[in-house]
Amino acid sequence: MQFKRSLLSLALAASVAMPISGAIISEAGAATPPNMLIVAGRIDDIISLDPQEMFEFSGTDMANNMYDRLVQLNPADLSKGYEPGLATSWEISEDGKTFTFKMREGVKFHTGNPVTAKDAEYSLRRAVAMKKTPSFILTQFGFTPENMSETIKAVDENTFQITTDKKYAPSFVLNCFTSAIASIVDSELVKSNEVDGDWGNGWLKTNSAGSGAFKLQSWKPNESYSLTAVPGYWRGEVAMKRVIVRHVMESASQRLMLEKGDVDVARHLSPEDIAAISTNEDLKVEDTLRGRLMYISFNQKDKALSHPKVAEALKYLVDYKGMTGSFLKGQYTIQQAFLPQTYMGELKDTPFSLNVEKAKELLDQAGYADGFDVEFIVRNATERVEIAQSLQNTFGQAGIRASITQGTGKQILGRYRARDFQIYVGAWGPDYPDPHTNADTFANNPDNSDEGKHVGKLAWRNAYPATELTKLTDLAVQESDREKRARMYVQAQKTFQKEAPFSVMFQQIEQNSMAANVTGFNPGGAITGVFFWPVKK
Repeated sequence: MQFKRSLLSLALAASVAMPISGAIISEAGAATPPNMLIVAGRIDDIISLDPQEMFEFSGTDMANNMYDRLVQLNPADLSKGYEPGLATSWEISEDGKTFTFKMREGVKFHTGNPVTAKDAEYSLRRAVAMKKTPSFILTQFGFTPENMSETIKAVDENTFQITTDKKYAPSFVLNCFTSAIASIVDSELVKSNEVDGDWGNGWLKTNSAGSGAFKLQSWKPNESYSLTAVPGYWRGEVAMKRVIVRHVMESASQRLMLEKGDVDVARHLSPEDIAAISTNEDLKVEDTLRGRLMYISFNQKDKALSHPKVAEALKYLVDYKGMTGSFLKGQYTIQQAFLPQTYMGELKDTPFSLNVEKAKELLDQAGYADGFDVEFIVRNATERVEIAQSLQNTFGQAGIRASITQGTGKQILGRYRARDFQIYVGAWGPDYPDPHTNADTFANNPDNSDEGKHVGKLAWRNAYPATELTKLTDLAVQESDREKRARMYVQAQKTFQKEAPFSVMFQQIEQNSMAANVTGFNPGGAITGVFFWPVKK
């Protein structure tokens, strides 16, 4: 594809997204160079570049490209799960608690410092000690600032060891170690920038200290970031010597930049703009299943909603096909289990469909033949409000009179977390690439009392005791046999579909639009962020 860039398109690009710098626009010339990737996306969620602090989608994108981990994911085939990274192998003790990793020799950080077990020790200890938002991914294994000198340690320069508080499924531990928080930082560089015992966090918020395919060149919050490829990357040479990601909020602006050749990839086009470019042979759209699920849930503190027949009836009052065939078309697919497709233990069964007559029968059996009044609470995001409006219509067909209360994310989540609602319309995305991340929140509730305050667990928020499922998910996270563990999650999800006060409805499809000559762009599937280093043009 031959891109021609007119003065008009230059001016237009400048108007729809803040320019990174005059030098970059000049560098792009009449077309994006064959060794440069320019991406239009939404990156205003980035608050820190520290891999032990970042917990945002765009932050994970950066971490995947600037840092390596002991165990890593292969963007060429994410279905294989974890594989050796900075560790070439690992052994697990007979009691299942001690993991001993052998480090890959010859790998260097961007500074030229060698990557050693001491760097792994420092990196994971700082993740535990700083106690930033994603730290729970590691501290759930019993690591604390008080015990980390014994539980996270370098045995020698090439041997690293962790000891968990109890036996967990090895796949659970290793999956968590593919997360951004487990990125290995250059300990010498970060230590040299520590201030008042902050573990270098102040400095690393705006800098990089990795061994990944790229190093940070510049970052301008809410505007852009730029990465430069590092020669001799141990996983193979990188074709894109530079990657520039520009913050462009509006779909129409991203589309125009893509059509004009100002960017190679547009990551957030609306269904309408996707349709508009579908006939352009110089462009293509690649669909990827992501981990985000759309669901509704029914507070079990409410008399009507706590009746099992009512909960079942509501699952038959969702127009699954109607919504995915209209305003959600191309960007969500029907999914009715709490694990996203592509996760270990995925369940593709879809036992529910819109069936008003069946719902009426169930409501009659529950003693609600005349229906009842109910309130939906929903964040004022377009697709969520549209889902709520569709549900209001189909619920009404069975005599359930629903009102819709919209609010900011903070307002709606505040009520949800306080169990102060009737029906919640919202979304959930996995926190790390292991099935326990969703099983633990949808199907685990060790204390259903108001005093329990398991705010992070959706089962607790909905006052759903999940007694048997709690036992099953606790067993599954300890199961060493990977296949048996997967079967346990399938069993849990089938039980959940039958009895839980949730209707999981849809799984997100991310549509990335790009120039036809771009290959190897992988946004990370349902389990991680984007990889730039395999991209070619």
